[in-house]
Amino acid sequence: MPQGSLEVFLASAKGLEDTDFLFKMDPYVILTCRTQEQKSSVASGSEPVWNENFIFNVSEGAEELKLKIMDSDIGNDDFVGEAEICLKSVLREGRIPPTAYNIVKNKEFCGEIKVGLTFNPEERSPRDYDDRDEYSRGWKESSHSDRDRTSRRDDSSRGRRHSPGRERDYRGRDSDEDGRRGGRRRHSSDED
Repeated sequence: MPQGSLEVFLASAKGLEDTDFLFKMDPYVILTCRTQEQKSSVASGSEPVWNENFIFNVSEGAEELKLKIMDSDIGNDDFVGEAEICLKSVLREGRIPPTAYNIVKNKEFCGEIKVGLTFNPEERSPRDYDDRDEYSRGWKESSHSDRDRTSRRDDSSRGRRHSPGRERDYRGRDSDEDGRRGGRRRHSSDED
């Protein structure tokens, strides 16, 4: 499944059932794509116009966009209806111009909502995948090989540098029993 961003243009709605008896309805839309949720501004009347844009990150498993139309009231907001838009065609084609979708409440038609969709795929070249794979492999290989090299170096250095009758100080250096460091450097005047 392609990854990228989904741009949603929420244009307008018409034919909404007015849930307010004394006043005009104040509709707004809750847009949901997987776990991402955004809310439009509150419009006025049964034929609201929003003309708002929303952006969602699209990744694995994003199959539909849900639009839940609500009527803003003092206290509890009223549910007006909802629309579900399948994303397969926009992910394939890249753009769907503003189109009217049916709003449904209790399996009955209760208006239309006009929405435009644009999918912008994440720009990735084949090289990006290779670099990431090489980085992962390099990190894994280097972490194991560095550890192996370090342990071999420690083992071999203990064997070569440590002489019988000498002890190692806190830095791992050889020293005599009285604490003096041994191993005087050889000078050219020393005899063989």
